[in-house]
Amino acid sequence: MEIDSLREAFDRVVEKRTLSSTKVQEAIDQIVNEVTQAITKMQMMNTDSMDSCDHSHILAELKAKLNEVAPLNQLEGCQKELNVALSKYLKLLEKSFNPDISKAYRNVDFEASTINNIIANHFYRQGLFDLGDSFVHECGESDGSYLKSSFQEMYGILEAMKARNLEPALSWAAKNHDQLLQNSSMLELKLHSLQFVEILTNKGSKDEALQYARTHLGPFAFMHEAEIPRLMACLIWDRLDQSPYAEFVSSTQWEKLSEELIHQFCSILGQSSDSPLNVAISAGFQGLPTLLKLTMVVAAKKLEWQAMKQLPVPIDIGPEFQYHSVFVCPVLREQSSDENPPMLMPCGHAVSKQSIMKLSKSSSRTFKCPYCPSEAVASQCKQLHF
Repeated sequence: MEIDSLREAFDRVVEKRTLSSTKVQEAIDQIVNEVTQAITKMQMMNTDSMDSCDHSHILAELKAKLNEVAPLNQLEGCQKELNVALSKYLKLLEKSFNPDISKAYRNVDFEASTINNIIANHFYRQGLFDLGDSFVHECGESDGSYLKSSFQEMYGILEAMKARNLEPALSWAAKNHDQLLQNSSMLELKLHSLQFVEILTNKGSKDEALQYARTHLGPFAFMHEAEIPRLMACLIWDRLDQSPYAEFVSSTQWEKLSEELIHQFCSILGQSSDSPLNVAISAGFQGLPTLLKLTMVVAAKKLEWQAMKQLPVPIDIGPEFQYHSVFVCPVLREQSSDENPPMLMPCGHAVSKQSIMKLSKSSSRTFKCPYCPSEAVASQCKQLHF
């Protein structure tokens, strides 16, 4: 990865700088030591008996020692190594962080209102409500704040959870009970479980905790036969943090539950748990180096970058940005598109539409499957939908 190369180059610069600094200090210390010794010799000698020959002899001896040490040569060598490492690092930085990212830009028609709504909802999603309001006011998009109240409710619940208050979260989960079940979410059970543990540990009332469990955990018993007995076992321990069930009082339980609440809250709203703007920028950041290299290749071959309907090379932006299946024709090695969809042959093998047209030579004649002895006609092939 480029970041690893940058880190290695930076470490080399730091190493050379440290070495250079050490050498400089050693050279200075050696020069100071020689000069100090020469001065000491002069002071120890009887000034009355010192003549010009004695004085010249000490200075000549000092000069000879300094020439032997050759401090300038040492410093020049260290400085040269440092300059070489620094020069390579700067070139690598310039290559990795090309400031002219406009080369990878493609003319795409966007509706300004759509982009403004995405930005406004990003601010609200991050809890920056004042900033979102200012943006909506300045861009004049009245529809940009339609999710504001929903995210205000979500952040109100999260703030209450930070204060170890689960009531708002429990009320929201009860109101959305059916939708949580449709999502196969255990959020409501986890909230009641955490409330049960809070009653047991903070109030120290086992009777109250047991009554809460009967009222709120009982309805989940038939669906979660493994979780409920473990919670009930907490009743026999006076110190849960020293019991086999210490995980229930861990602070990470609150953090994980907050993350799950955000995920389910956004899901019920019909929104992704991650900001679309964040996702787009992160994916673009990962794909930008490849796009910049591609634009240079396209320019060298005198092709029109803006006219390309499909990228000629794959861009690896990580599995976290892959939201749907991708079919690559095993014959032509090309990714499928609306114009060239995947087709299922009668034998069960799948190739692209263009492959079938080439194999059948755009006629009704039979052709052999490229992967098995079966034969087929183009009209027998069916389009696959992922």
